[in-house]
Amino acid sequence: LCPESQFEKISLSRRTVTRRVELIDEDIENERKRLSPLTTTIQESSLKVSYAVSLELAKAKKPYSDGKIVKRCAVEMAKAFGDDNMAKNFETISLSRRTVTRRIFDIQNHVEVKLKEVMHDCKYFSLALDESMDVMDVSQLLIYARAIDSSFEVHEELLKLVALHDTTKGRDIFNAVQSVVSEYGGFDKLSAVVTDGAPSMQGKHTGFAGLLQQSGVDCPILHCIIHQEALCAKSMNFSHVMDLVTKVTNLIRGGNRSLNHKTFVAFLDEVSAVYGDLQMHTEVRWMSRGKRLERFFALLAEIPVFLEDSIRCDTSAYCSKLRDTEFLFDMAFLADITSHLNHLNMQLQGRSQTVSDLYAHVNAFQSKLTLFKEDFSSDRPNLAHLLQIEKLQQQFKNRFQDFYAMKPRIMLFTDPLSAAVSAQPPELQLQLCELQSDPFFQAKRQERGISFWRLLPESRFPLLRDFALSMAGIFGSTYICESNFSTMKHIKSKERNRLTDETLFHLMQIGCTNIDIDIQSIVRQQERPQISH
Repeated sequence: LCPESQFEKISLSRRTVTRRVELIDEDIENERKRLSPLTTTIQESSLKVSYAVSLELAKAKKPYSDGKIVKRCAVEMAKAFGDDNMAKNFETISLSRRTVTRRIFDIQNHVEVKLKEVMHDCKYFSLALDESMDVMDVSQLLIYARAIDSSFEVHEELLKLVALHDTTKGRDIFNAVQSVVSEYGGFDKLSAVVTDGAPSMQGKHTGFAGLLQQSGVDCPILHCIIHQEALCAKSMNFSHVMDLVTKVTNLIRGGNRSLNHKTFVAFLDEVSAVYGDLQMHTEVRWMSRGKRLERFFALLAEIPVFLEDSIRCDTSAYCSKLRDTEFLFDMAFLADITSHLNHLNMQLQGRSQTVSDLYAHVNAFQSKLTLFKEDFSSDRPNLAHLLQIEKLQQQFKNRFQDFYAMKPRIMLFTDPLSAAVSAQPPELQLQLCELQSDPFFQAKRQERGISFWRLLPESRFPLLRDFALSMAGIFGSTYICESNFSTMKHIKSKERNRLTDETLFHLMQIGCTNIDIDIQSIVRQQERPQISH
Protein backbone atom coordinates (compact mmCIF):
# COMPACT_ATOMS: atom_id res chain seq x y z
CA LEU A 1 0.00 0.00 0.00
CA CYS A 2 2.81 2.38 0.69
CA PRO A 3 4.13 2.43 -2.91
CA GLU A 4 0.63 2.89 -4.30
CA SER A 5 -0.05 5.75 -1.90
CA GLN A 6 3.22 7.34 -2.89
CA PHE A 7 2.33 7.01 -6.59
CA GLU A 8 -1.04 8.68 -6.06
CA LYS A 9 0.65 11.53 -4.25
CA ILE A 10 3.14 12.06 -7.06
CA SER A 11 0.37 11.87 -9.67
CA LEU A 12 -1.70 14.46 -7.81
CA SER A 13 1.33 16.74 -7.55
CA ARG A 14 1.95 16.46 -11.30
CA ARG A 15 -1.65 17.29 -12.12
CA THR A 16 -1.45 20.30 -9.81
CA VAL A 17 1.76 21.56 -11.44
CA THR A 18 0.34 20.97 -14.93
CA ARG A 19 -2.81 22.86 -14.05
CA ARG A 20 -0.80 25.72 -12.63
CA VAL A 21 1.32 25.88 -15.79
CA GLU A 22 -1.84 25.93 -17.89
CA LEU A 23 -3.23 28.75 -15.75
CA ILE A 24 0.01 30.70 -16.07
CA ASP A 25 0.03 30.21 -19.85
CA GLU A 26 -3.58 31.34 -19.97
CA ASP A 27 -2.75 34.42 -17.91
CA ILE A 28 0.18 35.22 -20.20
CA GLU A 29 -2.01 34.83 -23.28
CA ASN A 30 -4.71 37.04 -21.77
CA GLU A 31 -2.13 39.67 -20.86
CA ARG A 32 -0.66 39.49 -24.36
CA LYS A 33 -4.12 40.00 -25.85
CA ARG A 34 -4.74 42.88 -23.48
CA LEU A 35 -1.45 44.59 -24.34
CA SER A 36 -1.59 43.84 -28.07
CA PRO A 37 -4.15 46.57 -28.92
CA LEU A 38 -2.16 49.04 -26.84
CA THR A 39 1.04 48.19 -28.72
CA THR A 40 -0.79 48.42 -32.04
CA THR A 41 -2.30 51.75 -31.01
CA ILE A 42 1.14 53.11 -30.14
CA GLN A 43 2.52 51.90 -33.46
CA GLU A 44 -0.34 53.43 -35.44
CA SER A 45 -0.14 56.70 -33.51
CA SER A 46 3.61 56.82 -34.06
CA LEU A 47 3.10 56.23 -37.78
CA LYS A 48 0.36 58.85 -37.98
CA VAL A 49 2.59 61.43 -36.30
CA SER A 50 5.44 60.51 -38.64
CA TYR A 51 3.22 61.26 -41.65
CA ALA A 52 1.84 64.44 -40.07
CA VAL A 53 5.30 65.84 -39.33
CA SER A 54 6.55 64.88 -42.81
CA LEU A 55 3.57 66.71 -44.31
CA GLU A 56 4.31 69.84 -42.28
CA LEU A 57 7.97 69.70 -43.30
CA ALA A 58 6.93 69.53 -46.96
CA LYS A 59 4.48 72.43 -46.63
CA ALA A 60 7.10 74.52 -44.84
CA LYS A 61 9.67 73.69 -47.59
CA LYS A 62 12.09 72.31 -44.98
CA PRO A 63 14.80 69.67 -45.55
CA TYR A 64 13.92 66.06 -44.73
CA SER A 65 16.70 65.93 -42.14
CA ASP A 66 14.79 68.47 -40.02
CA GLY A 67 12.55 65.58 -38.95
CA LYS A 68 15.18 64.52 -36.40
CA ILE A 69 15.25 68.05 -34.98
CA VAL A 70 11.46 68.03 -34.59
CA LYS A 71 11.66 64.68 -32.80
CA ARG A 72 14.36 65.85 -30.37
CA CYS A 73 12.38 69.00 -29.61
CA ALA A 74 9.22 66.98 -28.92
CA VAL A 75 11.09 64.64 -26.56
CA GLU A 76 12.68 67.53 -24.68
CA MET A 77 9.34 69.34 -24.34
CA ALA A 78 7.69 66.23 -22.91
CA LYS A 79 10.53 65.78 -20.42
CA ALA A 80 10.35 69.45 -19.44
CA PHE A 81 6.68 68.97 -18.52
CA GLY A 82 7.59 65.86 -16.51
CA ASP A 83 5.74 63.45 -18.79
CA ASP A 84 8.24 60.61 -19.21
CA ASN A 85 5.65 58.31 -20.79
CA MET A 86 4.94 60.85 -23.50
CA ALA A 87 8.68 61.32 -24.02
CA LYS A 88 8.99 57.55 -24.57
CA ASN A 89 6.12 57.71 -27.06
CA PHE A 90 7.88 60.50 -28.94
CA GLU A 91 11.02 58.35 -29.04
CA THR A 92 9.10 55.71 -31.01
CA ILE A 93 8.36 58.11 -33.89
CA SER A 94 10.50 57.44 -36.95
CA LEU A 95 11.61 60.71 -38.56
CA SER A 96 14.93 59.88 -40.18
CA ARG A 97 15.72 61.45 -43.54
CA ARG A 98 14.97 58.23 -45.42
CA THR A 99 11.74 57.69 -43.51
CA VAL A 100 10.53 61.22 -44.27
CA THR A 101 11.39 60.60 -47.94
CA ARG A 102 9.13 57.52 -47.96
CA ARG A 103 6.37 59.39 -46.15
CA ILE A 104 6.48 62.23 -48.69
CA PHE A 105 6.31 59.67 -51.50
CA ASP A 106 3.19 58.07 -49.95
CA ILE A 107 1.52 61.46 -49.38
CA GLN A 108 2.19 62.51 -52.98
CA ASN A 109 0.67 59.26 -54.25
CA HIS A 110 -2.39 59.98 -52.11
CA VAL A 111 -2.68 63.49 -53.60
CA GLU A 112 -2.24 62.14 -57.12
CA VAL A 113 -5.01 59.57 -56.68
CA LYS A 114 -7.40 62.25 -55.44
CA LEU A 115 -6.36 64.60 -58.24
CA LYS A 116 -7.13 61.93 -60.83
CA GLU A 117 -10.59 61.60 -59.28
CA VAL A 118 -11.05 65.38 -59.59
CA MET A 119 -9.99 65.35 -63.24
CA HIS A 120 -12.18 62.33 -63.96
CA ASP A 121 -15.27 63.95 -62.40
CA CYS A 122 -14.77 67.43 -63.88
CA LYS A 123 -16.84 68.74 -66.78
CA TYR A 124 -14.08 70.95 -68.21
CA PHE A 125 -10.52 71.95 -67.43
CA SER A 126 -7.99 74.45 -68.73
CA LEU A 127 -4.21 74.45 -68.55
CA ALA A 128 -1.70 77.10 -67.48
CA LEU A 129 1.84 76.57 -68.76
CA ASP A 130 4.97 78.44 -67.80
CA GLU A 131 8.67 77.66 -67.91
CA SER A 132 11.56 78.94 -65.82
CA MET A 133 15.10 78.01 -64.79
CA ASP A 134 15.87 76.54 -61.39
CA VAL A 135 19.03 77.18 -59.37
CA MET A 136 20.93 74.57 -61.41
CA ASP A 137 19.89 76.17 -64.73
CA VAL A 138 17.51 73.32 -65.52
CA SER A 139 14.42 74.44 -67.40
CA GLN A 140 11.32 73.50 -65.37
CA LEU A 141 7.89 73.41 -67.01
CA LEU A 142 4.93 73.93 -64.68
CA ILE A 143 1.65 72.39 -65.84
CA TYR A 144 -1.37 73.58 -63.84
CA ALA A 145 -4.99 72.56 -64.34
CA ARG A 146 -8.15 74.48 -63.46
CA ALA A 147 -10.93 71.89 -63.30
CA ILE A 148 -14.62 72.58 -62.72
CA ASP A 149 -17.30 70.01 -61.88
CA SER A 150 -21.04 70.05 -62.58
CA SER A 151 -21.75 71.97 -59.35
CA PHE A 152 -19.32 74.75 -60.34
CA GLU A 153 -16.69 73.72 -57.78
CA VAL A 154 -13.30 74.87 -59.06
CA HIS A 155 -9.99 73.12 -58.35
CA GLU A 156 -6.65 74.65 -59.33
CA GLU A 157 -3.96 71.99 -58.98
CA LEU A 158 -0.42 71.25 -60.14
CA LEU A 159 -0.48 68.33 -62.56
CA LYS A 160 3.25 68.05 -63.10
CA LEU A 161 6.60 69.78 -62.87
CA VAL A 162 8.57 68.60 -65.91
CA ALA A 163 12.33 69.08 -66.11
CA LEU A 164 13.45 69.85 -69.68
CA HIS A 165 17.13 68.92 -69.51
CA ASP A 166 17.86 69.29 -73.22
CA THR A 167 16.04 71.75 -75.47
CA THR A 168 12.90 73.77 -74.72
CA LYS A 169 11.42 73.85 -78.20
CA GLY A 170 7.71 73.73 -78.96
CA ARG A 171 7.93 70.00 -79.67
CA ASP A 172 9.55 69.32 -76.28
CA ILE A 173 6.82 71.26 -74.48
CA PHE A 174 4.03 69.63 -76.49
CA ASN A 175 5.36 66.12 -75.84
CA ALA A 176 5.65 66.84 -72.11
CA VAL A 177 2.11 68.27 -71.86
CA GLN A 178 0.61 65.48 -73.97
CA SER A 179 2.25 62.82 -71.80
CA VAL A 180 1.02 64.40 -68.57
CA VAL A 181 -2.55 65.12 -69.74
CA SER A 182 -2.93 61.58 -71.10
CA GLU A 183 -2.39 60.30 -67.54
CA TYR A 184 -5.42 62.35 -66.46
CA GLY A 185 -7.83 61.36 -69.22
CA GLY A 186 -6.63 63.25 -72.28
CA PHE A 187 -7.64 66.52 -73.97
CA ASP A 188 -11.36 65.76 -74.47
CA LYS A 189 -12.49 68.13 -71.69
CA LEU A 190 -9.92 70.85 -72.41
CA SER A 191 -11.57 74.29 -72.71
CA ALA A 192 -8.50 76.56 -73.07
CA VAL A 193 -4.75 76.88 -72.59
CA VAL A 194 -2.92 79.96 -71.30
CA THR A 195 0.85 80.29 -71.74
CA ASP A 196 3.64 82.72 -70.92
CA GLY A 197 3.67 83.88 -74.55
CA ALA A 198 7.18 82.70 -75.44
CA PRO A 199 7.73 81.82 -79.14
CA SER A 200 8.12 78.14 -78.22
CA MET A 201 4.65 78.34 -76.64
CA GLN A 202 2.68 80.56 -79.03
CA GLY A 203 4.29 79.62 -82.38
CA LYS A 204 1.62 78.76 -84.97
CA HIS A 205 3.68 76.10 -86.74
CA THR A 206 6.42 74.63 -84.55
CA GLY A 207 5.34 76.14 -81.23
CA PHE A 208 3.23 74.37 -78.64
CA ALA A 209 0.06 76.17 -79.77
CA GLY A 210 0.51 75.12 -83.39
CA LEU A 211 1.36 71.52 -82.53
CA LEU A 212 -1.65 71.27 -80.21
CA GLN A 213 -4.01 72.44 -82.94
CA GLN A 214 -2.36 70.13 -85.48
CA SER A 215 -3.07 67.22 -83.12
CA GLY A 216 -6.80 67.93 -83.42
CA VAL A 217 -7.38 69.87 -80.18
CA ASP A 218 -9.58 72.89 -80.90
CA CYS A 219 -9.62 75.39 -78.03
CA PRO A 220 -8.51 78.99 -77.37
CA ILE A 221 -4.78 79.36 -76.65
CA LEU A 222 -4.27 82.59 -74.74
CA HIS A 223 -1.21 84.67 -73.95
CA CYS A 224 -1.14 85.40 -70.20
CA ILE A 225 -3.04 88.64 -69.61
CA ILE A 226 -0.56 89.78 -66.93
CA HIS A 227 2.38 89.35 -69.31
CA GLN A 228 0.52 91.33 -71.96
CA GLU A 229 -0.16 94.17 -69.55
CA ALA A 230 3.50 94.27 -68.50
CA LEU A 231 4.61 94.49 -72.14
CA CYS A 232 2.17 97.35 -72.73
CA ALA A 233 3.60 99.20 -69.74
CA LYS A 234 7.16 98.84 -71.03
CA SER A 235 6.21 100.48 -74.33
CA MET A 236 6.11 103.96 -72.80
CA ASN A 237 9.24 105.89 -73.79
CA PHE A 238 10.33 108.31 -71.07
CA SER A 239 14.00 107.35 -70.92
CA HIS A 240 15.10 110.94 -70.21
CA VAL A 241 13.10 110.84 -66.96
CA MET A 242 14.16 107.36 -65.88
CA ASP A 243 17.83 107.98 -66.73
CA LEU A 244 18.02 111.04 -64.49
CA VAL A 245 16.11 109.35 -61.67
CA THR A 246 18.49 106.39 -61.90
CA LYS A 247 21.63 108.56 -61.87
CA VAL A 248 20.46 110.64 -58.90
CA THR A 249 19.42 107.55 -56.97
CA ASN A 250 22.80 105.93 -57.63
CA LEU A 251 24.58 109.07 -56.43
CA ILE A 252 22.74 108.85 -53.14
CA ARG A 253 22.60 105.12 -52.41
CA GLY A 254 24.21 103.18 -55.25
CA GLY A 255 27.49 101.25 -55.24
CA ASN A 256 29.81 102.04 -52.29
CA ARG A 257 28.05 105.23 -51.24
CA SER A 258 26.88 103.97 -47.85
CA LEU A 259 27.90 107.23 -46.14
CA ASN A 260 25.83 109.30 -48.59
CA HIS A 261 22.91 106.96 -48.04
CA LYS A 262 23.07 107.18 -44.25
CA THR A 263 23.35 110.96 -44.42
CA PHE A 264 20.38 111.14 -46.79
CA VAL A 265 18.19 108.96 -44.55
CA ALA A 266 19.10 111.11 -41.54
CA PHE A 267 18.35 114.26 -43.55
CA LEU A 268 14.88 112.99 -44.54
CA ASP A 269 14.14 112.11 -40.94
CA GLU A 270 15.25 115.56 -39.82
CA VAL A 271 12.96 117.39 -42.25
CA SER A 272 10.05 114.93 -41.64
CA ALA A 273 9.83 113.94 -45.30
CA VAL A 274 6.95 111.86 -46.66
CA TYR A 275 9.27 108.88 -47.25
CA GLY A 276 12.35 107.83 -45.35
CA ASP A 277 14.44 106.70 -48.32
CA LEU A 278 14.66 106.32 -52.08
CA GLN A 279 13.95 102.99 -53.74
CA MET A 280 16.26 101.16 -56.14
CA HIS A 281 14.90 99.91 -59.46
CA THR A 282 15.38 96.64 -61.31
CA GLU A 283 14.29 95.94 -64.88
CA VAL A 284 13.23 92.39 -63.98
CA ARG A 285 10.68 93.72 -61.53
CA TRP A 286 9.25 96.46 -63.71
CA MET A 287 6.54 97.30 -61.16
CA SER A 288 9.26 98.75 -58.94
CA ARG A 289 9.50 101.61 -61.46
CA GLY A 290 6.13 102.98 -60.39
CA LYS A 291 6.94 102.81 -56.69
CA ARG A 292 10.34 104.31 -57.29
CA LEU A 293 8.94 107.22 -59.31
CA GLU A 294 6.21 107.86 -56.76
CA ARG A 295 8.74 108.05 -53.95
CA PHE A 296 11.21 110.15 -55.95
CA PHE A 297 8.50 112.63 -56.97
CA ALA A 298 7.31 112.94 -53.36
CA LEU A 299 10.87 113.86 -52.30
CA LEU A 300 11.50 116.47 -55.03
CA ALA A 301 11.76 119.27 -52.49
CA GLU A 302 14.41 117.46 -50.42
CA ILE A 303 16.57 115.79 -53.11
CA PRO A 304 18.04 118.97 -54.77
CA VAL A 305 18.85 120.43 -51.34
CA PHE A 306 20.70 117.26 -50.34
CA LEU A 307 22.57 117.10 -53.66
CA GLU A 308 23.81 120.69 -53.30
CA ASP A 309 24.76 120.42 -49.62
CA SER A 310 26.07 116.87 -49.19
CA ILE A 311 27.32 115.49 -52.53
CA ARG A 312 30.90 116.49 -53.35
CA CYS A 313 30.77 116.10 -57.13
CA ASP A 314 29.11 118.64 -59.42
CA THR A 315 25.34 118.07 -59.32
CA SER A 316 24.22 121.40 -60.76
CA ALA A 317 22.93 119.81 -63.98
CA TYR A 318 20.77 117.38 -62.00
CA CYS A 319 19.44 120.11 -59.71
CA SER A 320 18.64 122.29 -62.70
CA LYS A 321 16.65 119.49 -64.31
CA LEU A 322 14.80 118.73 -61.08
CA ARG A 323 13.62 122.34 -61.01
CA ASP A 324 12.68 122.48 -64.70
CA THR A 325 8.90 122.74 -65.15
CA GLU A 326 8.68 120.72 -68.38
CA PHE A 327 10.79 117.94 -66.93
CA LEU A 328 8.64 117.84 -63.79
CA PHE A 329 5.50 117.61 -65.95
CA ASP A 330 6.99 114.57 -67.69
CA MET A 331 7.95 112.96 -64.40
CA ALA A 332 4.52 113.61 -62.89
CA PHE A 333 2.80 112.16 -65.96
CA LEU A 334 5.01 109.05 -65.98
CA ALA A 335 4.60 108.52 -62.23
CA ASP A 336 0.82 108.86 -62.51
CA ILE A 337 0.37 106.54 -65.51
CA THR A 338 2.77 103.96 -64.05
CA SER A 339 0.83 104.05 -60.79
CA HIS A 340 -2.39 103.21 -62.67
CA LEU A 341 -0.61 100.41 -64.54
CA ASN A 342 0.70 98.99 -61.27
CA HIS A 343 -2.80 99.06 -59.84
CA LEU A 344 -4.09 97.16 -62.87
CA ASN A 345 -1.30 94.61 -62.50
CA MET A 346 -2.23 94.02 -58.86
CA GLN A 347 -5.88 93.52 -59.86
CA LEU A 348 -4.87 90.89 -62.41
CA GLN A 349 -2.89 88.91 -59.86
CA GLY A 350 -4.37 86.37 -57.48
CA ARG A 351 -5.91 82.93 -57.70
CA SER A 352 -9.41 81.81 -58.62
CA GLN A 353 -10.21 84.73 -60.93
CA THR A 354 -12.29 83.88 -63.97
CA VAL A 355 -11.31 85.09 -67.42
CA SER A 356 -14.28 87.49 -67.30
CA ASP A 357 -12.92 89.06 -64.09
CA LEU A 358 -9.55 89.70 -65.74
CA TYR A 359 -11.16 91.05 -68.91
CA ALA A 360 -13.24 93.47 -66.81
CA HIS A 361 -10.10 94.88 -65.15
CA VAL A 362 -8.41 95.47 -68.52
CA ASN A 363 -11.57 97.00 -69.97
CA ALA A 364 -11.85 99.39 -67.03
CA PHE A 365 -8.26 100.54 -67.52
CA GLN A 366 -8.88 101.20 -71.21
CA SER A 367 -11.86 103.36 -70.24
CA LYS A 368 -9.53 105.31 -67.95
CA LEU A 369 -7.11 105.85 -70.84
CA THR A 370 -9.96 107.26 -72.94
CA LEU A 371 -10.82 109.60 -70.08
CA PHE A 372 -7.18 110.71 -69.74
CA LYS A 373 -6.99 111.33 -73.48
CA GLU A 374 -10.10 113.52 -73.44
CA ASP A 375 -8.74 115.42 -70.46
CA PHE A 376 -5.42 116.14 -72.22
CA SER A 377 -7.20 117.10 -75.43
CA SER A 378 -9.34 119.77 -73.77
CA ASP A 379 -8.22 121.47 -70.57
CA ARG A 380 -4.45 120.84 -70.51
CA PRO A 381 -3.22 120.10 -74.04
CA ASN A 382 0.20 118.42 -74.03
CA LEU A 383 1.02 116.80 -77.35
CA ALA A 384 3.79 114.54 -76.03
CA HIS A 385 1.65 113.15 -73.23
CA LEU A 386 -1.35 112.79 -75.53
CA LEU A 387 0.74 110.75 -77.99
CA GLN A 388 1.94 108.50 -75.18
CA ILE A 389 -1.63 107.75 -74.13
CA GLU A 390 -2.62 107.01 -77.72
CA LYS A 391 0.41 104.73 -78.02
CA LEU A 392 -0.60 102.90 -74.85
CA GLN A 393 -4.16 102.52 -76.14
CA GLN A 394 -2.86 101.01 -79.37
CA GLN A 395 -0.64 98.62 -77.43
CA PHE A 396 -3.62 97.34 -75.43
CA LYS A 397 -5.66 96.99 -78.60
CA ASN A 398 -2.97 95.01 -80.41
CA ARG A 399 -1.84 92.76 -77.57
CA PHE A 400 -5.23 91.58 -76.31
CA GLN A 401 -6.58 90.27 -79.62
CA ASP A 402 -7.04 86.73 -78.27
CA PHE A 403 -9.19 88.03 -75.40
CA TYR A 404 -11.14 90.39 -77.68
CA ALA A 405 -11.97 87.40 -79.89
CA MET A 406 -13.69 85.88 -76.85
CA LYS A 407 -15.59 89.09 -76.02
CA PRO A 408 -19.10 87.81 -77.00
CA ARG A 409 -18.64 84.71 -74.83
CA ILE A 410 -17.21 86.75 -71.97
CA MET A 411 -20.11 89.23 -72.08
CA LEU A 412 -22.67 86.42 -72.09
CA PHE A 413 -20.99 84.79 -69.10
CA THR A 414 -20.71 88.09 -67.24
CA ASP A 415 -24.31 89.31 -67.74
CA PRO A 416 -26.61 86.75 -69.42
CA LEU A 417 -29.75 88.71 -68.51
CA SER A 418 -28.66 91.69 -70.64
CA ALA A 419 -26.92 89.87 -73.48
CA ALA A 420 -28.34 90.33 -76.98
CA VAL A 421 -30.01 87.03 -77.88
CA SER A 422 -29.41 87.42 -81.62
CA ALA A 423 -25.65 87.79 -81.06
CA GLN A 424 -25.37 84.40 -79.36
CA PRO A 425 -24.78 80.96 -80.92
CA PRO A 426 -28.06 79.52 -82.30
CA GLU A 427 -28.05 76.56 -79.91
CA LEU A 428 -28.15 78.92 -76.90
CA GLN A 429 -30.75 81.41 -78.10
CA LEU A 430 -33.95 79.58 -77.07
CA GLN A 431 -32.72 78.85 -73.56
CA LEU A 432 -31.42 82.41 -73.24
CA CYS A 433 -34.88 83.77 -74.15
CA GLU A 434 -36.42 81.62 -71.44
CA LEU A 435 -33.81 82.71 -68.92
CA GLN A 436 -34.23 86.43 -69.60
CA SER A 437 -38.03 86.14 -69.34
CA ASP A 438 -38.01 84.35 -65.99
CA PRO A 439 -38.89 86.76 -63.12
CA PHE A 440 -37.02 84.59 -60.59
CA PHE A 441 -33.72 85.07 -62.37
CA GLN A 442 -34.45 88.73 -63.04
CA ALA A 443 -34.70 89.14 -59.27
CA LYS A 444 -31.25 87.52 -58.95
CA ARG A 445 -29.61 90.07 -61.23
CA GLN A 446 -27.25 91.16 -58.45
CA GLU A 447 -25.61 87.73 -58.55
CA ARG A 448 -22.63 87.62 -60.89
CA GLY A 449 -20.43 85.03 -62.50
CA ILE A 450 -20.37 81.56 -60.98
CA SER A 451 -22.76 82.57 -58.20
CA PHE A 452 -25.47 83.30 -60.78
CA TRP A 453 -24.88 80.28 -63.01
CA ARG A 454 -25.15 77.92 -60.04
CA LEU A 455 -28.80 78.94 -59.73
CA LEU A 456 -29.73 77.54 -63.15
CA PRO A 457 -31.32 74.07 -62.97
CA GLU A 458 -29.66 71.69 -65.38
CA SER A 459 -33.01 70.21 -66.40
CA ARG A 460 -34.18 73.58 -67.83
CA PHE A 461 -30.92 75.11 -69.07
CA PRO A 462 -28.52 72.27 -69.93
CA LEU A 463 -26.80 74.09 -72.80
CA LEU A 464 -26.42 77.38 -70.95
CA ARG A 465 -25.01 75.62 -67.89
CA ASP A 466 -22.58 73.73 -70.09
CA PHE A 467 -21.47 76.99 -71.70
CA ALA A 468 -20.99 78.58 -68.27
CA LEU A 469 -18.97 75.60 -67.05
CA SER A 470 -16.64 75.82 -70.03
CA MET A 471 -16.08 79.55 -69.40
CA ALA A 472 -15.67 79.28 -65.63
CA GLY A 473 -12.99 76.64 -66.09
CA ILE A 474 -10.67 78.89 -68.11
CA PHE A 475 -7.43 80.28 -66.71
CA GLY A 476 -6.89 83.90 -67.70
CA SER A 477 -3.26 84.15 -66.64
CA THR A 478 -0.24 82.12 -65.61
CA TYR A 479 -0.13 83.88 -62.23
CA ILE A 480 -0.53 80.57 -60.42
CA CYS A 481 2.57 79.26 -62.21
CA GLU A 482 4.68 82.33 -61.57
CA SER A 483 3.77 82.46 -57.89
CA ASN A 484 4.81 78.83 -57.50
CA PHE A 485 8.14 79.36 -59.24
CA SER A 486 9.04 81.30 -56.10
CA THR A 487 8.10 78.19 -54.13
CA MET A 488 10.26 76.06 -56.42
CA LYS A 489 13.29 78.30 -55.95
CA HIS A 490 12.76 78.23 -52.19
CA ILE A 491 12.65 74.42 -52.18
CA LYS A 492 15.51 73.86 -54.64
CA SER A 493 17.86 76.46 -53.24
CA LYS A 494 21.64 76.65 -53.36
CA GLU A 495 21.75 74.57 -50.18
CA ARG A 496 19.45 71.86 -51.64
CA ASN A 497 20.55 71.95 -55.26
CA ARG A 498 20.96 68.16 -55.46
CA LEU A 499 17.24 67.44 -55.19
CA THR A 500 16.11 64.99 -57.86
CA ASP A 501 13.41 65.98 -60.35
CA GLU A 502 10.99 63.51 -58.77
CA THR A 503 11.58 64.76 -55.23
CA LEU A 504 11.21 68.38 -56.32
CA PHE A 505 7.88 67.59 -57.99
CA HIS A 506 6.62 65.71 -54.92
CA LEU A 507 7.43 68.64 -52.65
CA MET A 508 5.91 71.13 -55.08
CA GLN A 509 2.67 69.21 -55.46
CA ILE A 510 2.24 68.66 -51.72
CA GLY A 511 3.20 72.24 -50.88
CA CYS A 512 0.84 73.80 -53.43
CA THR A 513 -2.19 71.51 -53.28
CA ASN A 514 -5.61 72.49 -51.95
CA ILE A 515 -6.71 68.85 -51.76
CA ASP A 516 -7.48 67.59 -48.26
CA ILE A 517 -4.83 65.05 -47.26
CA ASP A 518 -6.31 62.19 -45.20
CA ILE A 519 -3.38 60.93 -43.14
CA GLN A 520 -5.56 58.36 -41.35
CA SER A 521 -6.40 56.81 -44.72
CA ILE A 522 -2.71 56.63 -45.64
CA VAL A 523 -1.88 54.98 -42.30
CA ARG A 524 -4.60 52.36 -42.75
CA GLN A 525 -2.97 51.29 -46.01
CA GLN A 526 0.25 50.35 -44.20
CA GLU A 527 0.27 46.62 -43.40
CA ARG A 528 2.73 46.62 -40.51
CA PRO A 529 3.32 49.96 -38.82
CA GLN A 530 6.87 50.10 -37.45
CA ILE A 531 8.16 52.20 -34.59
CA SER A 532 11.58 53.70 -34.01
CA HIS A 533 13.82 51.84 -31.56
